[in-house]
This record gives sequence, C-alpha cells and structure tokens, in this order.
Amino acid sequence: MTPHFRPAGRDQTVAIACVLGLTLYNNVIGAQPWHRRWYTPVNAGAAGVALAAAAASGLTAADLGFGRGRWLPGRLGSLLSAATAAGWLAAAALPAARPVLHDKRITGLDGRGVAYQTLVRIPVGTVLWEEVAFRGVLQAALLRVMSEPAAIAVSSGVFGLWHIRPTAAALRVNGLADGRRRAVAGVAAGVAVTTAGGAALSWLRARSGRLAAPVLLHLAINCGGLAAAWAATTRDRREDGGR
Repeated sequence: MTPHFRPAGRDQTVAIACVLGLTLYNNVIGAQPWHRRWYTPVNAGAAGVALAAAAASGLTAADLGFGRGRWLPGRLGSLLSAATAAGWLAAAALPAARPVLHDKRITGLDGRGVAYQTLVRIPVGTVLWEEVAFRGVLQAALLRVMSEPAAIAVSSGVFGLWHIRPTAAALRVNGLADGRRRAVAGVAAGVAVTTAGGAALSWLRARSGRLAAPVLLHLAINCGGLAAAWAATTRDRREDGGR
C-alpha cells in the first residue's frame, strides 16, 4: 500500500526536508567522532525520530510498509535474501573469489567483534536506521508528491549520496585512494553501486508492500558480506601460517 498521490505544499516540504536531512546526516553527522563511538544507539534513536516525524506529517504505518499483516518479509523478500546469502557463501568458499572479499576493516576483528557487528551494529545501527529512513519514511514521503518510478529514483540517488563519506573512508583504509583522481573515481563508483543497490531495495519495497522485505535483503547483503570477508581472511591466514 502506498500513499495517495496528492501534491500539496506541506507534503512537498516534508519530502524536501527528508531529502536534505538524509543527504547531510551520514556525510556530516556521521563524520563526527562521537557518532562513530555511539553509532548504534545514535542511529537507533534517529530511526525513532524519523518515525515520529513521519507520524506527525500524517504518514501511517501502512504507508511506511509495516501495517497490519505486513510484518514478515514475504516470499519475494525471503527468496532474494536466501539467494544473496548463498552467493556470499559461494564467494567465501571459492579461492579465486577471496581476493575480492579482502577488506582491512575486517582484519582486526576477532570472533567476538564479528558477532557484535553482525548481530547488533549492522542490524540496528545500519539496516534498521537506513531502511526506516529510506524505504520507509523517505519513499513514503516522496510518493505523496511524485509518481512511484520518480520516488524510487530520487530515494535511490539520495541513498547513493549517503554513502560518499563511508566509501571514501573505505578506500583510504584499503589503500585505494592514492591521488585525487583515483579517490574521486572510487567514490563515484561507490555512489553508483549504492544507488543501484538502493534502487533494488526501493523496488522490492514497492513490489512487496512490506518494509520487512528490503530489511531482510539488506541484512543478507551487509551481514553476509562481512561474514564472507572475515571467513576468507581467516582462511587465508591459516593457509599462510601453514606454509
């Protein structure tokens, strides 16, 4: 179920505020040391604020994708999530694919750190917050002032811009940002990839009518990717140590 298409001054203001707020949040607030330290509770709180603001603007639970009977991901969301998890498993198992999974941000994690990331930080601090913000509040707000394809395009573009700072940070950590041109190209590629990912999640939200569907797929992508990278790194360490 989607909000009724009804252009209005207040609805346009809410949509613009959502776009600007989300574009700035991860690239400005997310860059602050206190946010990195309190990442999970701050983002969980932001999700609560976003839901409260959505309710105040007149958006209902059904508009946001978790109305009555919509709490489960449904068949399509479950199938896509299972396929994604299987893909990560195959990548971790294939020696030829392991170099692609290497990420220095994972290198320092032990089993406890991986468990915290996959069970707490990513599900609550990343997936819950991003899905509530983008596929929940933003997409619903945009649907009040534009068509569904346009809403998906805008929300996906904002999702790509949201990842400018994290992409730049990941490139620096992995030594892939040597030189301004290379750094800009890497960030542009990262934004393009996350925009495409956002489009897929937004499409799934629209197709299923459930916020739980993109939530589950997002979990499979992020948690599965981290687990696969850690498994590949751990296996390579063991093999190197045995030589």
